Amino acid sequence: MSTPAPAPAFDPSRTALLVMDFQPAILAALPGLDDPGALVGRVAGAIEDIRAHGGTVAYVRVAFTEKDWDAVPETNAMFATVARYRAMHDEAPETAVLDGLAPREGDIVVRKTRFGALSTTDLDARLRERGIDTLVLAGISTSGVVLSTVIDAADRDYRLYVLSDAVADPDAEAHRVLLASVFPSRAQVTDTAGLRGLLTGN
Repeated sequence: MSTPAPAPAFDPSRTALLVMDFQPAILAALPGLDDPGALVGRVAGAIEDIRAHGGTVAYVRVAFTEKDWDAVPETNAMFATVARYRAMHDEAPETAVLDGLAPREGDIVVRKTRFGALSTTDLDARLRERGIDTLVLAGISTSGVVLSTVIDAADRDYRLYVLSDAVADPDAEAHRVLLASVFPSRAQVTDTAGLRGLLTGN
C-alpha cells in the first residue's frame, strides 16, 4: 500500500483569513453565547497572527442598499423577509464591522447580500489576484456564512481551514454537527492556537 503524499506546507503569503459577519446586528442574534467578548478576542488574535506572518485579512459583511432589497425575490425564504422589513441597511451602524476587528489599509473588504462570502461579491477574484489558494474561516454563524462559504470555496478548489473557536451559532447542536461531521470532508478543522502553530511551523 502506498503512503499518502504529505500535505502541502502552510504558506502564509498565499493565505487569507476571512472575518465573516462580525457585525453588531449579527452578534446580537447569538443570545446564548456565553462570552461574546472572548469570541471576538480570539478572532482579533487570529487577525494579528495572520498579519504578523504576511497573510491577508479579508472582511465580509452582510448589508443592503435599497436596490439590493428590491432585487430579492419572494422565493428566497431568508432574504425576502430581510427585504420586506428593510433590515441591515448598508449605512446602519449595526452592519459595520465590529470596532475591535476594524479593517486596516491593504485589507480586503466586501459587502454581500446572501449567506456565502463568495456568491454575491468579487472576493474570489480579489483573492486570486493576490495568489491566495488557502482560506482560514472565522464567522457567525456556523450554519450560515461559514457553511455556505465552506461549500462554495471547496468547489472553487481552495484549501480550507475552519477555526472551531472563532465560529459560533445560535443552534448549539447544528454548530457541533457541522464542525464534527460536515466540515471535515471539505476543510481542516482547527482552532486559533492551531492556526498559530501552522503560521510558525510548530
